[in-house]
Amino acid sequence: MNHPVIELAKALIARESVTPEDAGCQQLMAERLAPLGFDVESLVFEDTTNMWARKGQQQPLFCFAGHTDVVPPGDLTQWHTAPFTPVIHNNMLYGRGAADMKGSLAAMIIATERFVTDHPDHQGSISFLITSDEEGPFINGTTRVIDTLEARNEKIDHCIVGEPSSSHQVGDVVKNGRRGSISGELVIKGKQGHVAYPDHVINPIHLAAPALAELSQTEWDQGNDYFPATSFQLTNIHSGTGATNVVPGQLTALFNLRYSTELDDQTIVNRVNEILTRHQLDYDIKWTYNGKPFITEPGVLLDGVVNAIEQVTGQATELSTSGGTSDGRFIAPTGAEVIELGPCNATIHQVNECVSCDDLIKLVDIYYHSMVNILCTKGAD
Repeated sequence: MNHPVIELAKALIARESVTPEDAGCQQLMAERLAPLGFDVESLVFEDTTNMWARKGQQQPLFCFAGHTDVVPPGDLTQWHTAPFTPVIHNNMLYGRGAADMKGSLAAMIIATERFVTDHPDHQGSISFLITSDEEGPFINGTTRVIDTLEARNEKIDHCIVGEPSSSHQVGDVVKNGRRGSISGELVIKGKQGHVAYPDHVINPIHLAAPALAELSQTEWDQGNDYFPATSFQLTNIHSGTGATNVVPGQLTALFNLRYSTELDDQTIVNRVNEILTRHQLDYDIKWTYNGKPFITEPGVLLDGVVNAIEQVTGQATELSTSGGTSDGRFIAPTGAEVIELGPCNATIHQVNECVSCDDLIKLVDIYYHSMVNILCTKGAD
């Protein structure tokens, strides 16, 4: 299939950018943006390459955000084709990153080229925030770029993150928010000893069981119009020496809460500590704050995107806050409106990852009409 978005997506997929490597993807994008009048900055933090490209200095600032890094391909023998050799079969483009998210990046570039040509006198400014550290530890990527922008008071107003949000066809689902995520590593202390002398031991498994049960059964909130109720999930429990005649000295439990805007992380920390203390446990806990919840309500961005989807596909879209976290969690706290819109996510992180060529072409049109709806007074042509 000979279409600009397909050709660019193939060129990006061919670059073996396993996180945190960029492998020249951002340079390829910069070479397309510079002739359009974008000022392109490469922001390198430790092992991560980031790109901030901006055209114009006026508000509102519209931003495309995404990542060039991909997860490792996994077992190569399970791939029908080489993961970094893009192949089209039955109108599906195969390759690592096809759906997550090099297809989206290609659609952003092609849509922007078309928009700048058709609407040279558009309102505001256009930018790209691209990182090579979204699939990894995410400490030197988007969050560091946002810190840089905040330090110079450069504010994003509207942001489309190109994560693969769709379920069955492009545009059928838009993520207009994400739940918060907080993880805990809990160590409950006991006293090791021989099982035959229970008066000489303190069994941390026995002590932990009622407290962990209460944590798992607690109603943290009831959710709201945008979010389901907060979920507490134990993900790992480890204790013991492997012997049947030894009471262990401690128990380690890992857990995670995906929480709504009805809670904040400090409230969660306080409630967990209250439960553990009430059960008279001797414990240590280490918290990892993965991201706060955010929601983008109907307004300039969401209305513009939803209308664009209907213009292109003729169908309504579903708004959702389900799924994991994304780099939108670093952008939303600055006051930006943030949504996620990309192709279907059925094969992301799997072997034989693929994306529909027709969906990528439609995604270009959706991105284009979104920009028209947001940055042009008269709206879509």
